[in-house]
Amino acid sequence: MLVANRNVTLSDVEIQWHPAFYAAAELEFSENREELDFQREYNLSKKPLQIDLLVVKKRKDVSIKNEIGRIFRRYNVIEYKSPGDGLTIDDFFKTIGYACIYKGLGEWVDQIPVNQLTVSLFREGRPEELFRSLEKYGYTRKKKFEGVYYIEGLFIPVQVVVTGELEKGKHRNLRVLSRNALEEDICGFVEAAQELTAQGDRANIDAVLQVSVSANYELYDQIKRRYPAMCEAMRRLMHDEIADELREIEIKGEMKKAREMALSLAGMGMPTEKIAEAAKVSIKLVQEWLSGNTGSEG
Repeated sequence: MLVANRNVTLSDVEIQWHPAFYAAAELEFSENREELDFQREYNLSKKPLQIDLLVVKKRKDVSIKNEIGRIFRRYNVIEYKSPGDGLTIDDFFKTIGYACIYKGLGEWVDQIPVNQLTVSLFREGRPEELFRSLEKYGYTRKKKFEGVYYIEGLFIPVQVVVTGELEKGKHRNLRVLSRNALEEDICGFVEAAQELTAQGDRANIDAVLQVSVSANYELYDQIKRRYPAMCEAMRRLMHDEIADELREIEIKGEMKKAREMALSLAGMGMPTEKIAEAAKVSIKLVQEWLSGNTGSEG
């Protein structure tokens, strides 16, 4: 949730990337929504040992349309790394270990066949250190699609998805989950999101937008100022607290313009009372501006 208190900066707020990623993943595979079961933070045991996201194909004969899901079999273990988090060789094999534990926890012997398991690891930046380590151990990397790398030589299919390298114009649900989101991705995401009306989709859109706005606050502000229609679209898509935040940005912008007008009129010798009337603010506020006190601008 965004913080409206002017004394709290976005750098002070811990951004909850993982719930937004879960939402983005569901949006990515919305074309196959009915055939997939998304189980967030799946508990592997009674102790706190969790898979970030477990995606289960409900029918074996379903073909996943999204290329990120082409590798999918029946049971698909997904690990997500937030921007700034590393992805080491230990993280890599830990996730494979999760898949193995999940296979071993079936209710009966071989309930979860090993040939029905896959592992996917998501990270915004390319994990060069991981790729070098895998090469050292004899595993090969194959670029299957833009931003999608298959790791060959393991006993189950594994892919590394570099969200920052995914094809532009596509996968915007994932591409906007960045501290350096692109304007074209944000606008494309918002436009596409307006076409989704199901309650589950709306909740996922809201989760993605909250994190994306928090991580790219200034860019969203610029987009809002340049494209009023886009701002209205975001208002419709997002919950009240973010709509209020955008309104606060708007108010601050209006106040900035009023202050600039007041200072300009004062420079022309206009009386304080007339300046307040022209700027549509209080005389007291004009006096604060003229005295150099900007503390009441917000």
